[in-house]
Amino acid sequence: MTLLPELTNQEKIEIASIYSIYRDSTEELCLQRPFRDPHHNASAPAIVGGGSSPKPGEISLAHQGVLFMDELPEFQRSVLESLREPLESGKVTISRTKQQLTFPAKFQLVTAMNPCPCGYFGDLELDCRCTQAQIERYQRKLSGPLLDRIDLHVTVPRISYAELKTTTALEKNQNQTAILTSTILREKVTELRKLQYQRQHKLNANLSGKTIETVCALEPEEQNFFIHACEKLHLSMRAAQKVLKVARTIADIESSEMIKTKHLGEAMSYRALTI
Repeated sequence: MTLLPELTNQEKIEIASIYSIYRDSTEELCLQRPFRDPHHNASAPAIVGGGSSPKPGEISLAHQGVLFMDELPEFQRSVLESLREPLESGKVTISRTKQQLTFPAKFQLVTAMNPCPCGYFGDLELDCRCTQAQIERYQRKLSGPLLDRIDLHVTVPRISYAELKTTTALEKNQNQTAILTSTILREKVTELRKLQYQRQHKLNANLSGKTIETVCALEPEEQNFFIHACEKLHLSMRAAQKVLKVARTIADIESSEMIKTKHLGEAMSYRALTI
């Protein structure tokens, strides 16, 4: 959360408005970027919003912040599928017999999951105890359309206790360095957001339609590479557009005016998870 930029006054008002509906007391109004981490037993109304007197759910409480969903496949399938439209539109509409309410839901979705029920599929040291059918059933709890809406798929290998202990010791000895690093990265995030707003009046993540073709234009060599890679990975149109927007961001980080093949290659490497 220390990497996220400061809230604007308008964003503070939006968040305060949501929490004023959610809480009867105004003491808990959120005036910083929210971080919500619902349990995987949470119901669809708890995540999306609803009830006899509709109130915002976790996706709206995470508005302008982060929604973290740990053990993603353990959530109900209906809950996961209900995320698809809000991730696209940035809002959720709740319909009741006599009323229809729309809550904002522009959140950054961060998730985590094991590769299989036992957690050791693909581990280099420990054997997986799951059958192939169990692994496929577990992974298929996540639909292709939902995965298409998640920009980055990153595999994180298990680390040993010795590595964890060494990392913890370094953090204790270099606490000031860690804080400085977070500060520098936050400044970089703020700088990149400013660049994107100046160039296209929105963040790269929010590019759509013709704007993507303009802002993420490719030279012939890069275009050929991109088309070949999309065909080889069997990417949908939505996933291909996600790759372009991620590549544009990687190029921005390197202060590159044009998207290069290396930027596309790195962006493609984040689409490894397919169902």
